[in-house]
Amino acid sequence: MLVALFDDPEGAGPHVVLTRRSPRLASHTHEVSFPGGRHDPDDADLWTTALREAKEEIGLDPSLPRLLGRLDPVVTVGSGSLIQPFVAVLGGSPELEPNPDEVEAVRIVALSELVRDEVYREEIWPRAEGPWSITFFELEGDTVWGATAAMLRQLLALGLGAEDDTEHHGGYRADDA
Repeated sequence: MLVALFDDPEGAGPHVVLTRRSPRLASHTHEVSFPGGRHDPDDADLWTTALREAKEEIGLDPSLPRLLGRLDPVVTVGSGSLIQPFVAVLGGSPELEPNPDEVEAVRIVALSELVRDEVYREEIWPRAEGPWSITFFELEGDTVWGATAAMLRQLLALGLGAEDDTEHHGGYRADDA
């Protein structure tokens, strides 16, 4: 997964690139996520996978992202997919074109919007292992939740220098799988 950040040229601060998944996909249709997908045998490593998938899904030039680091790997509860999120910065506002086979829409979201009280919420869901904290971000026209919301939560906690004290980081952690 590629967590691509850039500063808005009009001074609105840092933004993150999200996508809404195409209704043509077999699973997670219309859900908001980061660009990303499965590792191909031809990919040199997972960073290469993230760049390739971002190019395929939203037309992002792979020479633009500059790797800053990684977030914690996460495993989705529903499909059991392991996700390695890479955080990268872009030189400016990118030219993006969604591939309609994979992406319904590109969402550019200001990080300042994600920290507003009326946008962020948590719910406790019962599970056999015990209560599970799930993170949600309510954007205009979309709800971000699950693994994507957990990654956003960790990104914001790191960016704000805050400790993410939720036991399960929004419900999804690789070591909980």
